[in-house]
Formats: sequence, structure tokens, C-alpha cells
Amino acid sequence: MRGELDCRDRTRLLDMTERTVFFLSDQTGVTAETLGHSLLTQFTGQEFRQVTLPFIDSDDKANDAVARINAAAKADTLRPIVFSTLVQDNLRGIVREAEGLHLDIFDVFLQPLEAEFEQESTHEPGRAHGMTDIEAYMRRIEATNFALANDDGGISRNYEMADVILIGVSRSGKTPTCLYLALQYGVYAANFPLTDEEFESGELPEVLLEQKHKLFGLTIAPERLRHIRKERRPLGTYSSAQQVRYELRESEKIFRRYGIPNVDTTEFSIEEIASRILDSTGVERRVRA
Repeated sequence: MRGELDCRDRTRLLDMTERTVFFLSDQTGVTAETLGHSLLTQFTGQEFRQVTLPFIDSDDKANDAVARINAAAKADTLRPIVFSTLVQDNLRGIVREAEGLHLDIFDVFLQPLEAEFEQESTHEPGRAHGMTDIEAYMRRIEATNFALANDDGGISRNYEMADVILIGVSRSGKTPTCLYLALQYGVYAANFPLTDEEFESGELPEVLLEQKHKLFGLTIAPERLRHIRKERRPLGTYSSAQQVRYELRESEKIFRRYGIPNVDTTEFSIEEIASRILDSTGVERRVRA
């Protein structure tokens, strides 16, 4: 009986304990974070304190990382998790001495690929996120400039140049989705806010109808939209339940009238929304992430 109680007590203690997760990289840390987050989300009921250590490009920095990992191991009751995308063998060797569960992403993937290709990899840092492809970098910059110039029905309205035009009520996720599409994939994404003018007439402006095949709608749950709007403008009708329900109802009528594909953004991250838009519209990625 005592052993069972001890086991339950330990389980409760572990459930309440925050585990430290480190993301180590010789560049920005984006790859380590992305892959690490994808894996961690598969485990519910866990609490994580996440620490990113980018630009580890020398023995001194690698040793500093080891010291921080060991300090966390000493302070916590659970050993740290270490996601690493370090490329250089000497740096990888140093960080492996740290007290933690090491998940070396390049160990997992590079060695099988080297065997398959019968070729050694370059082991060159920064190839994924560096400036090795200037053309791709410039596509991202140009797409971002386009998204900013054509945000919320802005003055430019160069819709004929757009790959996709997002429409929806205010604060439904149009702007961040457009910027993500631009930065990640070089997609030319514009957006247009649906307002009382469209709701009262039930019609879209001619400038949008000329590009109807590029339109994609975003909607969202009323309570979620109210919460977002209250943070921005808590007073007035803008965030009232009645106004929110009215705008969403009328926007969905417009989607149905014109046969515009759409997605409910309530439960999706920006990454998921962007992927669904690309999949639904068939828009080609100008840049591969």
C-alpha cells in the first residue's frame, strides 16, 4: 500500500513540475524550435519552460550552453530535454556532455541520407536560413512589401498581382496570415475587410469581383472574436456580442452568395490557416521553406 501511495505522490509531483526544454542552434534556432514544438505538442499534461540558445558557433558558446543545461538539471527535479541542430562535430560533442535527454536532429536525419546518397553532407552551418539563395530572399521581401501595401483594402489594391485575396471581418486573422504567407512562402497575399458597406448591400465591390477566383474567406467563432476585439477596443459596439454575431452572419452570407471558399480560424494556428489556404486554392509556393 505504501509503495502505491509513493507512486501516486511521485506522479502528482511530476505532473506539477515544469521541465526545461533547450533548443540549440548554430544559427537562428528556427528549425530546432519548429521540430521541437511539433514533437512536444503530442504530449498533454506536461509543463515546459522553453529556452532557445541560437548562434552557438564556438567552443566557448557551446560550453556556456552546457553550463546552462546543467544548471537547469540541478535546479529541476526532471532532466532537461535538448533539441539540437548543431552541424559541426566538435560543437555537438561538447553539448552532448550536458546532463539532459539529447535529441540531435541532424543525427536522426543526416546519417540515413548520407547512406542513401552515398555522399557526405557539407556539415556547413546556416544553409537553411542563411543568405545562400538571394533570389528566394528577395522574393520573400517583395511579397512582404506587397502584403503590407495591400493590407485591409489599402490604397494600393494591386489585386491583379495577388496570388490570393483574403476577406473577412475585422480581427479574423487576415493580416497575420498574409504576412506569414509572404515571409514563409513568398506568396503575394492581399486582404480586404468586410464592413457595413458590404453587409448592407450584400455585395462585394467590383474591384474584388474582377478577381473573384482569388478570393478566400476567413471566419471565426463569435466568442473568440469578441475576446480579441475587447483587447483592442473594449468600449463601444465594436466588441459587443450583437455586433460580432451580426458581422459574422453577414460575412458568411457573402461567402455563400459568391461561392467563396473559407475556413474557420478559431482553432487553427497561423501556420495551419496558411496551409489550408494553399491546399484549397492551389496557389503555388514561390519559395520553399
